[in-house]
Amino acid sequence: MPDIDPSPLLRRIADALERLAPPARRIADLAAADAFVWHADDDWLEPVIEVSRVDIGLLKGIERQRDILLENTRRFAKGLPTNNALLWGARGMGKSSLVKAVHARVEEEMPGLLGLVEIHREDIQSLPRLLGILREGKRRFIIFCDDLSFDGHDASYKSLKAVLEGGIEGRPANVVFYATSNRRHLMPRDMIENERSTAINPAEAVEEKVSMSDRFGLWLGFHPCGQDVFFDIVEGYAAAYDLPIPSAELRARANEWSVTRGARSGRVAWQFIQDLAGELGKPLD
Repeated sequence: MPDIDPSPLLRRIADALERLAPPARRIADLAAADAFVWHADDDWLEPVIEVSRVDIGLLKGIERQRDILLENTRRFAKGLPTNNALLWGARGMGKSSLVKAVHARVEEEMPGLLGLVEIHREDIQSLPRLLGILREGKRRFIIFCDDLSFDGHDASYKSLKAVLEGGIEGRPANVVFYATSNRRHLMPRDMIENERSTAINPAEAVEEKVSMSDRFGLWLGFHPCGQDVFFDIVEGYAAAYDLPIPSAELRARANEWSVTRGARSGRVAWQFIQDLAGELGKPLD
C-alpha cells in the first residue's frame, strides 16, 4: 500500500480551524490620533485623522455655554475635578459643534493631553468595555455621545447611569462623558408615565428616570436664536471664508433663506453659507 502524504489534509484542517477561531482582538493605539470612533462590534477605536468641526470663534450666540464647557474641559485636561456635561436644547444651535471645538481648543493649548472618543447612541451598552480600554491609557479622554435619548422599553440607560456614577468601579479618573440631546431629562414623557403606571411606588419610578440626567453635573441649555444672533453667525462665516458680498445684501439673503426654512439656527446659517459660497465659486477650506 503506497504511502499517503498527510500534509494537504492537515493544511485543510488547520485552515478550517483558523476560520472557526474568533479574530484576534485589535490592540488600541490611544496615541494614534487626537480623536477616535468607537466600534462596539469588534471593540475597536478607529482613529480619525481629520475631525469635521467648526472653529470655536465662529460659534456665536452661545458664548456663555462655550466659556463654561471650555473651563470644565481645561480643568479635566489638567487632572482637576470635572463634571460630566449634558448639552440640551434646540436643534442646530451648536451643541455637538461646541464639544468638538472645545476639544480642539484645549488640545491646541495642551498638546497630546486630551483625546476625543465618539460613541454612537446604539452602542451605549458597550460603554463599560470602552472604559476598560481607556482606563489602561495615560491620556485623558472625552467620551462624546451625540443626540442621546432613550425610548420605549430601552434599558440601556441603566448601563450609562451605572457607569457615570453608580457602578462599583465608577468613572475612570482619565475619562469624562459629554452628551448632547434635544431633551433635558433624556426620557420622553410617555416612557415616564408608563413606568409610573406599572411601578409599586410610582414616585420612585419617576425618580429613576429623572435621576439619569442628574448624573450629569453640568447642564448647558441651548435655545433658538433671534434675528440679530442669526445675522452675527452668518456674518462671522462670511468674514472667515472671505465671501465677497455687501453686508446689506448678505443679511437680506440670509433672512430670506431662514424664512424659507422656517427657522433660525447655526445649522441653517451654515447651510445658507454653503449655498452662497457655491454660487460665488468660493471653496470653504
